[in-house]
Amino acid sequence: ASDQMIAMGASGDTLTLDKLDELIDAIKGGKPDMLLMSRRSRRKINALVRAASSGMMVTERDNFGNFIQLWDGIPVGVNDWILDSHTVASSLETGTTGGTCSTIYAVQSGEGALCGLTSPGHLQVEPVGSLETKDASRTRIKWYVSLALFSSVKAAALIGVKD
Repeated sequence: ASDQMIAMGASGDTLTLDKLDELIDAIKGGKPDMLLMSRRSRRKINALVRAASSGMMVTERDNFGNFIQLWDGIPVGVNDWILDSHTVASSLETGTTGGTCSTIYAVQSGEGALCGLTSPGHLQVEPVGSLETKDASRTRIKWYVSLALFSSVKAAALIGVKD
């Protein structure tokens, strides 16, 4: 395992706030811009914070008026595509099904870190024309995008997170 992959244990273990801080510390050149996790992992952090009576987890409004949670000033993002069924053996993820573990990601975005990429043509709009069965017209919008991590020390993963 590299310095950017932190294991909760040889076969996974219950999340601790210390391990969450270790994940944050794995990002070099400043704090991460987001912690990305499953809903179950976020619920576990909330439970740990309540049990510790810690003020490290706060809720604020973003620029659009939506409530967001922050851990140590870092936004907590929930991703429903992060599974809670990973298997971990010898401190390595060995599968995405059949287990009870999840992963929490810490990422720093921006130039030299995690960036969005787009094709040279950027957003393309094509009028398709009138529809045969409706009084309407259709427009096709194409946008080819991707992500690139320009420095491996700008992302880290905490694997083997159990409830």
